[in-house]
Amino acid sequence: MTPGERLTLEIERPVAGGRMLARHEGAVVLVSGALPGEVVDARVERVQRGTVWAAVVAVLEASPDRVGTPNSCGGLVLAHARYERQLALKAQIIEDAFRRIGRLPLDIPVPVSASPVEGYRMRARLHVSGGRIGFYHEGTHDICDASSTGQLLPATCGVLAAAAEVLAGVPGVVEALDVSENREASQRVLHLELARDADPSGLGRLAAVPGLSGMSLSHPGSPRVRVVSGEGRVDDRFARGAAAWTLTRGPQAFFQGNRYLLDGVVDAVMGALHGGAVLDLYAGVGLFSVAAAALGHAPVVAVEGDVPSARDLRRNVSDWREQLEARHESVEDYLARGRFLHAPTVVVDPPRTGLSRRALDGVKAASAPRVVYVSCDVATLARDTRALVDAGYRLTGVQAFDLFPNTAHVETVAVLDR
Repeated sequence: MTPGERLTLEIERPVAGGRMLARHEGAVVLVSGALPGEVVDARVERVQRGTVWAAVVAVLEASPDRVGTPNSCGGLVLAHARYERQLALKAQIIEDAFRRIGRLPLDIPVPVSASPVEGYRMRARLHVSGGRIGFYHEGTHDICDASSTGQLLPATCGVLAAAAEVLAGVPGVVEALDVSENREASQRVLHLELARDADPSGLGRLAAVPGLSGMSLSHPGSPRVRVVSGEGRVDDRFARGAAAWTLTRGPQAFFQGNRYLLDGVVDAVMGALHGGAVLDLYAGVGLFSVAAAALGHAPVVAVEGDVPSARDLRRNVSDWREQLEARHESVEDYLARGRFLHAPTVVVDPPRTGLSRRALDGVKAASAPRVVYVSCDVATLARDTRALVDAGYRLTGVQAFDLFPNTAHVETVAVLDR
């Protein structure tokens, strides 16, 4: 098979990443824009190591769950599937990864918590080019209108449209921007990433855009962030019974992106903690560690290596210093010294690449009775779960949250006990 060749394929099942698996003359074909059970006409995009990548040209026999045509604007690779089917597909993707990559067949289907599909995102990174602000079309550097995806609130799209008008008058100054808002959307801030050696003096009009509560900027590669209007941060307040806490974060810091399922993820992790101490690795701004301290767990140690996230983490632990210690260093370095907190529960929420070998070795050495693994990538989760099982753990629980509807991403919380 060669690029450009047309194939008639019967789609079998979903795989991680949002493509669907089919077979042609014994070869595995990963098809975009399809659904299981469909027969499609697909064009070969590339062939690599015996695997073929292809895209649907025409649907010859459609699934009853098809509700439209695929949209290549970022975040819509599954938008052609009825939402209930999307949830089922994501449950299948999780099961497939654990069975195929982790060699851990799951006994029961994984529950995937649903989200409203409109306006769910409270943080996003967008690209700037030619006076336009938006996401990239899948696999390209061509900008598409973020409002067409429905991921952002209409008010947020209005702010971005007004910002684009300002940026069109100062072309080449801003390369990308981060927008961040709290759950209620009562606060909304922009962080502008400037082009190298760019002069930001012409950006003052952005501060007057209605709907913005703050703005900051930085040059690429520089840790220095300059707040040019407002606070440059947003606040999210949480309450569970008599316990209450607030998390403050800037737009560059990592934070879960779905305003509707944020509480569900926090409750899932809190419900999995053993009593007593908690070691929170890849702590971000303190989503889990501050919640644990507020709910009476002590001591709690939160470890975060990313500079913007660690900056906000230090601010967020200030009300809980008797119970909670924030450490700004890499997880690998913290664990390698061997003088880490030995806690009944270790929480890990690593980046998409999963645990590095050094981090995984450190988690094994910690030998905690329970590991709670929060993952945005089911393939690396299954890989790392296999390694922990080989080290003496047992997978005792899996649940998932559809933090990014219409995409192939799914957030998974796995519980492992020694």
